[in-house]
Amino acid sequence: MDDVRATPRENLSEATYRALRTALMRGRFRPGERFKIRELAAEFCTSVTPVRDALWRLVQDDALEFRSARDIRVRALSTADYLEIRAMRVALEGLAARQAAALADDDALDGLARLLERHERALARGALLEALSANQEFHLALAACARMPILAATLERLWLRMGPLIAQNFGARERGMIEHHYPVLDALRARDGETAAAAIARDIVEGGKGLLDYLTRAEAQNHD
Repeated sequence: MDDVRATPRENLSEATYRALRTALMRGRFRPGERFKIRELAAEFCTSVTPVRDALWRLVQDDALEFRSARDIRVRALSTADYLEIRAMRVALEGLAARQAAALADDDALDGLARLLERHERALARGALLEALSANQEFHLALAACARMPILAATLERLWLRMGPLIAQNFGARERGMIEHHYPVLDALRARDGETAAAAIARDIVEGGKGLLDYLTRAEAQNHD
């Protein structure tokens, strides 16, 4: 879990929200998982109030499902939800990749390369949470390379919904999260925006086939 110490410009509730938000995007929690407020407060070394405030904000973000004051869970995606988010990610991350090909400097591209190296080390160790973190950071870094902060904020909201599902369906040494990232980086270095956009689209669609299969099977079982 990220450090929840507040910066000079934020209070403890804001810092707790930031930490939980990042944890959701990076797969720290799974769909349907119930939050235990007192356990989180103990982990963060805070009272329960900042945790409750943060969870309520995440409910408003549609990342969590409020069933009762004692039952707040990670919101699960339906197949329709997933397909809508996938289409949005293809469009928005593709736009980010096109812009990044034109605007990213060498330092930014080297940063993407370091994320891939970190991801590879995590896979070699079987460190799932670290691999999930590197994967999510790579995707959001495209918007940063493109210098599009509004687009980045939109993508973060989509990743709030996607992070738990990805974590549930990828293994600690599975390469499906990373194999399409290398063509993305190669295209960015070549300043080829269309190829970069096509590569990130393949990553989202082909890399997510297992997610779609899982959701389809789960819904079919629920209807039986």
